[in-house]
Amino acid sequence: MAKNRHRWKIQLGATLAANPFLLNFFQGKISRGRLKGICVPGLNCYSCPAAAASCPIGAVQAVIGSSKYHFAYYVVGFLLFIGVLLGRVVCGFLCPFGWFQELLHKIPTKKFSTKRFHILTHLKYGILLLFVIILPMTVVNEVGMGDPFFCKYLCPAGILEGGIPLSLADSSIRASLGWLFTWKSCILLGIAVLSVFFYRPFCKWLCPLGAFYGLYNKVSVYRLEVNESKCTSCGACSRVCKMDVEVFHIPNHAECIRCGDCVATCPQQAITKTFALKRQTKKKETVT
Repeated sequence: MAKNRHRWKIQLGATLAANPFLLNFFQGKISRGRLKGICVPGLNCYSCPAAAASCPIGAVQAVIGSSKYHFAYYVVGFLLFIGVLLGRVVCGFLCPFGWFQELLHKIPTKKFSTKRFHILTHLKYGILLLFVIILPMTVVNEVGMGDPFFCKYLCPAGILEGGIPLSLADSSIRASLGWLFTWKSCILLGIAVLSVFFYRPFCKWLCPLGAFYGLYNKVSVYRLEVNESKCTSCGACSRVCKMDVEVFHIPNHAECIRCGDCVATCPQQAITKTFALKRQTKKKETVT
């Protein structure tokens, strides 16, 4: 089965670039440098001791939940730019938590398809709307501040990258742990176990960032093109796709993370990666 064998190198590089302060894990402290004022493209917790910058989902909630709420021009503009430029390339190459799930999936055991659970892919859009936007905006305290509901109650990346390392390094944090830490640890454990048997369950079903980027897959500058004159509809691309996309039918489906496995496996070389402001014409799609 043909695969993009070098993708993990980019995933490793992206993870280290987002988390360069590795010594902070031993010191139990969070970096608060100027880079925390900007966001990384993927899901990477602000509270991770090694993190250099902020998570875009956390940043959106921080602005929406502020008592001095104003439109998050920078964060939304950043997300729009990345979405229009790359779509879910971020999920396939630049997201540390996505890579974490892939590493777990490599554990040798029987694997199961998620096609029968396709309806669950719609959950992440509801989470994006409810937990990232509506609840932080409408459920506020006496001074008008809202909680970052997704980060606080649901995000498994936060407990993996922030909660657990900080509690291990700081006894005072361990002493203050309560039900919320237990709850989110259970979510993380559930996602971790599912990831061993199912490919990227959090990305497919629950991730609000993946939901946002997926909205731009069909219009993003980086895209997949299928040369219809070469394609025989053999289905090889669909069989190799772990995101359950019928690539030859909908090459830029919202679930596609642009991993490149379909490009590598196509016997007719009918699928190509393109980076253009407009779609190529069918005549020009003969270039491999």
